[in-house]
Amino acid sequence: MSFRQTPSQTVGPFFLIGLAAGVRADLSAGADGERIEIRGQVLDGAGEPVIDAVIETWQACAHGHYPHPEDPGAHQACAGFDGFGRVVTDEHGRFALVTVKPGRVADLAGGLQAPHLGVNVLMRGLLKQAGTRLYFGDEAAANAEDAVLASVPAARRASVISRVDADGVHHWDIHMQGERETAFFAF
Repeated sequence: MSFRQTPSQTVGPFFLIGLAAGVRADLSAGADGERIEIRGQVLDGAGEPVIDAVIETWQACAHGHYPHPEDPGAHQACAGFDGFGRVVTDEHGRFALVTVKPGRVADLAGGLQAPHLGVNVLMRGLLKQAGTRLYFGDEAAANAEDAVLASVPAARRASVISRVDADGVHHWDIHMQGERETAFFAF
């Protein structure tokens, strides 16, 4: 038997129906740590709202550990917090996620990464998810030490850092293309 490559296809019109079932917009219930709210909007290259995007997030718990076997500190992860969120955009391209601020995670060089969320954006027309990170605007000192964030060209770095308003809500818009395009990472 031989295997052949099959043609790629864009995600079809039933995309949102298929993924919206697993929405997890509040990860904070019963979790240790600082409860935070993240609000944003997904915009296409023309600046129009993307009304059928799915945003998936993955994060460490408040103590900086993932409940995953590849995290050597997984036994220290916060009980009952799995770190996975999924939200969908509304008719204006907006989304909201409530979670706890993640702790700093060790990096491969023995330092610490800044608190962040791993983010995948999925939407109609994409063959693969677009991956990025969300860093927090009220973590300037930690952000300055983060090697991954430092790898983003300085002119685009703000595209992956939230703005924090007076109420403590983090705002972060995701621009899929254009002059304000969010910095996406290749994995």
